[in-house]
Amino acid sequence: MATTRPETMLGDTAVAIHPDDERYKKFHGQKVLLPLQNRLIPVITDEQVQKDFGTGAVKVTPAHDPVDFELGKKHGLEQIIVIDGNGRMTEAAGEEFKGLDRFACREKVIEKLKQLGYLVKVEDYSHAVGHCYRCKTIIEPHLSWQWFVRIEPLAREAIKAVEDGKIVFIPENWAKTYFDWMYKIHDWCISRQLWWGHRLPAYYCQNCHQVMVAMEKPAACEKCGGPVVQDEDVLDTWFSSALWPFATLGWPEKTEDLKVFYPTDLMSTGFDIIFFWVARMIMMGLKFMKDVPFREVFINGLVRDLKKRKMSKSEGNIIDPLEMIDKYGTDALRFTLASLAVPGMDIALSEERMAGYRAFANKIWNASRFVLMNLGEEKLEPDQQALSLPNRWIRSRLTRVIEQLNDSLKNYKFYEAAETIYHFIWHEFCDWYIEFIKPELKESNKNTQAVMEDTLDKILKLLHPFMPFITEEIWHHLPESGLSLLTESWPEANRRWLDEEAEETMRFLQALISEIRTIRAENQLPVKEKVNLWISEGKKSYSLSGPPEEAIRQLAGVDKIEYVTEMPTANNLLRGVAGTTEIGLQLARAIDSAQEIERLQKELARLEEDLAKLVFRLENPDFKQRAPQAVVAEHQQRRQELQLKREKLLKSLSQLKES
Repeated sequence: MATTRPETMLGDTAVAIHPDDERYKKFHGQKVLLPLQNRLIPVITDEQVQKDFGTGAVKVTPAHDPVDFELGKKHGLEQIIVIDGNGRMTEAAGEEFKGLDRFACREKVIEKLKQLGYLVKVEDYSHAVGHCYRCKTIIEPHLSWQWFVRIEPLAREAIKAVEDGKIVFIPENWAKTYFDWMYKIHDWCISRQLWWGHRLPAYYCQNCHQVMVAMEKPAACEKCGGPVVQDEDVLDTWFSSALWPFATLGWPEKTEDLKVFYPTDLMSTGFDIIFFWVARMIMMGLKFMKDVPFREVFINGLVRDLKKRKMSKSEGNIIDPLEMIDKYGTDALRFTLASLAVPGMDIALSEERMAGYRAFANKIWNASRFVLMNLGEEKLEPDQQALSLPNRWIRSRLTRVIEQLNDSLKNYKFYEAAETIYHFIWHEFCDWYIEFIKPELKESNKNTQAVMEDTLDKILKLLHPFMPFITEEIWHHLPESGLSLLTESWPEANRRWLDEEAEETMRFLQALISEIRTIRAENQLPVKEKVNLWISEGKKSYSLSGPPEEAIRQLAGVDKIEYVTEMPTANNLLRGVAGTTEIGLQLARAIDSAQEIERLQKELARLEEDLAKLVFRLENPDFKQRAPQAVVAEHQQRRQELQLKREKLLKSLSQLKES
């Protein structure tokens, strides 16, 4: 025999061997003498025994090992408790060992075996031993009386509820985890030896030891009339928690809250408690309410540190949310978690992301201050027929963003929703729209004021689930704001606001201004140095006269704008491509041709890299099958644009080299 816990030998009640192990065939049905106890114990055969592990003969201690306990039940073995709840040896261990600490007993057992000539050898051996996560004490398997729930009949109904689609897991692959647990379920031990909790409704007669389970404490023993005491154990936390969906609503009374709120729509939780909580709520709901407690189960990821380790006190890698709130703000922390909430994926939390979203909150605050500074006290209604290009554009984009948000939230893609609203606010509303309408606000344009106020109002409502505190504070400064954003309706996507022409024109303006800024930065042109802009064929595709041209002058440092059919060859022209349109910046001095060729070659290299990535994705069969058609179409259009831009850059390079 070989063991890592010699002290448990005193409680052995059998030796197990594999039925096909030829070495021990002669011992089938025999008994052997247990050393130190002088007790005969049977030799049993069981296919669970591994012939090739150790000696192939296994000592069985049903009272002090979970595996041995199951083996003992199967073969009807005696259960002898030789270690008590305090880790000391009991009288059953024998006169020589009783009262000893289990570790002291271990040394004494080894010494006695050695004296009697039974010890072959002692060697170091690494194996997994359970420890208390708080005090690090070794957990000793110990047989004790506990209360159980026969769970298989409850599990059967809970399995059927998910199989029939009454409850849906999101992502759906977590249903497999649920079934794996439920089909292999064992009776549930619901008693715990803790100081706090719901005490078990079990009572014992002090005279005849009759056991009674009742809603109310019996006045006396129902059998002999003797005094009764209540069991000191409390219910398992998960047992109490399993009742939560209806116990919190007044059950077992038929309350109005129970009628309105049971069942609910959604349960959101982590995958690590699908069995401990979700499954048990389903079983209890079906048992006591005759209906499922919720219709959908959204499995969110666990919050981990940057090394992907689960946060725990014992590891010392916990990020205290209260500290993060003090440092970055509640809204930044919430938005960080939402932006990382990919369904079923764990979250690697970092302070860098929080710092970035704190900057986002500052951006919202400053943009809102600008809007409020340009509003009166009354709420204005815009005239949709008389809107300028920026106002038509922002309303069209807002409509699409609302639709995208609705779709993302409907499919529990919170990370996608967070990204959508983030880019719309920062890169479209703040960076472009506000800059484009500044000239109109100088003239106190009522339409622009109305659209600007209405857009901010809707932005705050869309952002409110992600950043509730800053949005609530800002919203109360808007004209005619109500009681709270919580009581407001979710913005609707008004498809009458969709304006393809405005979006296309603004896309070109953004690309044009960005390209001019890039050319200026790469050539170190001072902001105050005005340049003339030449646009090749731009006027044929876009109507830029009026406010759009003024915006180009203001935002890109341009003086004169000219439209040409072909970009001329000149020694004072810096070339570029905006979207698919060739542009040129005319300087008052000659340019360094070699330097300009090098700049264009670098831009061409970046474009080639982006194009290669795009082509690789489009040619990937998985992407074509799984991505929405709209996304595939968008990528295809982007590829065409990049290909056209490459042609224009190559043409500009060729002209420069020839000149």
